[in-house]
Amino acid sequence: MRHRRAVKRLGRPADQRKALLRALTTQLLTYGRITTTLTKAKVLRSEVEHMITLAKAGTLAARRQVAGYVYDDAVTKGLFDAVQGRYGNRSGGYTRIVRTLSRRGDATPMAIIELVD
Repeated sequence: MRHRRAVKRLGRPADQRKALLRALTTQLLTYGRITTTLTKAKVLRSEVEHMITLAKAGTLAARRQVAGYVYDDAVTKGLFDAVQGRYGNRSGGYTRIVRTLSRRGDATPMAIIELVD
């Protein structure tokens, strides 16, 4: 049973799950749009929105938190440079999940997660 368990486990141990989410967050912030499974996209949404919210704060502490989470320093710099112009007036909802066709091999529901302009 998983009653009152908030964290989606994604079938992985905690260290692998954290590494997967860090990698997916870095890729989404780099490319703006990635294709993944629907469950991973839903879990990834909260991580990416938290990183963008930190970037909107713009403080040194927020920059260090994002740099410690995202794998690429260039992505961190680009995020802090572009976030005020792109999401300055927006108070959340920085990502969009679009469902696509199921994966052919195992019929897993797939989705495209992208950053909203």
